Amino acid sequence: MKVDRASSGAAAQMSPDFRLYLKEQRVATFSQWPFVSDCSCTPDRMAGAGFIHCPSENAPDVTQCFICFKELEGWEPDDDPMEEHRRHSPNCAFLALQKDISQLTLQELLKLSKERMINMIKKEVNQKITELENHTEHIRNEIQSLIS
Repeated sequence: MKVDRASSGAAAQMSPDFRLYLKEQRVATFSQWPFVSDCSCTPDRMAGAGFIHCPSENAPDVTQCFICFKELEGWEPDDDPMEEHRRHSPNCAFLALQKDISQLTLQELLKLSKERMINMIKKEVNQKITELENHTEHIRNEIQSLIS
């Protein structure tokens, strides 16, 4: 069984997470992307490498893979998105596909979804650990100030 590329109407009915599986939906996240022509990291190439654009006030060029959740910033016009993705996240399941998502079998799509969920959970757990470590350090400092 092959997964067909959804039309824009069908994409609107998909959950936000599954919309990102469609390249066109990832391209749409790059509306404020600074590199649009005469460069290697155009929105189409960025989305083709699995990235979505998730800028912040301090980092307008932050991107994130929708499968492995690797965030990259500091893009230069001549950066190759696929090569940068491979270099910073060589074990990404999206990179291992070697084919367009529209050509995935149901089994391959489910495996990719499973990898995405595992990576999402790892990222959330790491964020919680960092928050707990920061809170613990704050409490230690408070205790130390009471002792001094």
